Amino acid sequence: MTEPKPSTAEQDALAREAFEWVMRLTSGEATAADSEALSHWRHTSRAHRRAFAEANSLWDKLHPAAVESAARQARASATQKAGLDASRRSFGRRAFLGGAITAAAAGYAVVRPPLRLWPSLAEMAADFRTGTGQQRWIALQGSVSMQLNTQTSIAVLSRPSSESAVQRIELISGEAAITTGPHELEPFVVVATRGRIVATNARFNIRNDGTAVCVTCLEGSVEVEHLDQVATVAAVQQITYTADALGSAMAADSDVVTAWQRGLLVFRDDPLARVIEEVNRYRPGKIILMNEELGRRSVLATFRVDRIEEVVPRLQAVFNLRARTLPGGIVLLT
Repeated sequence: MTEPKPSTAEQDALAREAFEWVMRLTSGEATAADSEALSHWRHTSRAHRRAFAEANSLWDKLHPAAVESAARQARASATQKAGLDASRRSFGRRAFLGGAITAAAAGYAVVRPPLRLWPSLAEMAADFRTGTGQQRWIALQGSVSMQLNTQTSIAVLSRPSSESAVQRIELISGEAAITTGPHELEPFVVVATRGRIVATNARFNIRNDGTAVCVTCLEGSVEVEHLDQVATVAAVQQITYTADALGSAMAADSDVVTAWQRGLLVFRDDPLARVIEEVNRYRPGKIILMNEELGRRSVLATFRVDRIEEVVPRLQAVFNLRARTLPGGIVLLT
């Protein structure tokens, strides 16, 4: 006898239940009773077994990427730490936890699930940190101020002990808008991945997404030092570097770069895949676009950060997408 096909609502409910089972079994806390209960759940119907297979497949695709991302961050952190002058660093929480951060990379799957559902150990060890959707103003010594965007972590590497001492911070992850005043006798230094940004009397935006660092100078000028290269970035210019290469300074759209400071996300003919990646920084969980071809479609839109929940319905209407909601704020778009 053929089983009746589940309705769309029933399929969505099964998908959520299946994903909950996968999360439970990979949490490190599953018991023999859980395994037996899952067996009973899977044998309820063919639809149950198919839902569990799809959830398991999704986990298999996402989990290796998350582990590799963690390992890459650990390697970058270890490289940067080796190059720092210990005599000029203050002893803070990040220095104390540095060994634990590196040692924990191999156990990443246990201490943190994929999809960035909670911060890494390196981020939790930061001196200043913002959560998802949060922003924060920070006034440092002298005339240096910072505005931290969502999911941003910063460690203080050195604090000035005199008026002529250099302040240094590390942008572990995320994005910050930094202003250095004209009264600073020494430059202000930001370390990010394998580069340094040196500024005196300037206003600039810096973003570290784990694979690349983007520096946009808004006023004055900054110097970007990367490996054996030094580049000067003038006002309304932008430069990007990765662990191994430094790009060239080019003109920047300052309205787009600083939109987050006004509570906006501005996209001008950006691919849909990049739009979703950006929106994911501002909402709990993760939006996943299951159609790679759709990800190349162009988007011209402005979203309000305080209404981030409106993004999925708007994308559904424009691109005729179907949304499936899973536990933990995960949304699959097909």
